[in-house]
Amino acid sequence: MKWKDINQQHCSIARTLAEIGDRWTLLIVRDAIMGARRFEDFVERSGAARNIVTDRLNKLSEAGILQSQVYQEKPDRFEYRLTEKGQDLYPLLLALVNWGDKWQADGQGDPVLLTHIECGHQTHVLPTCSACGKELAYGGTRAELRDSNHPYWKVG
Repeated sequence: MKWKDINQQHCSIARTLAEIGDRWTLLIVRDAIMGARRFEDFVERSGAARNIVTDRLNKLSEAGILQSQVYQEKPDRFEYRLTEKGQDLYPLLLALVNWGDKWQADGQGDPVLLTHIECGHQTHVLPTCSACGKELAYGGTRAELRDSNHPYWKVG
């Protein structure tokens, strides 16, 4: 299967990667979450070439992850804001932050400190069961395919 066809798999991970699965796209989403709104902000923060930023902003807008609004005319200049679909990527980015802090540390401490606004404490992502509230960890859940005839993934 070619990468361009990955969204044809009956798999939530594959379909998600088809929309946001390259490094520049995730960095653009990161920057939008951190408050970037304008093209120049995304270029500066991501470090990507202008043509790459243009391409990713267009793709994210087409996918409904970002919404563009004109803030200046002649020439038209756009501001980009996360949609609800884009905001729902926040826990994914938090999980990447946790993993990076643990496995990509450079001895200088965590690059980003998260503070829970409601209680004021520093925090980290902790995936929990929506029913009982206990922590979810590898080996502590079971994935069941709805269609066990799919060849790409065998459980167990």
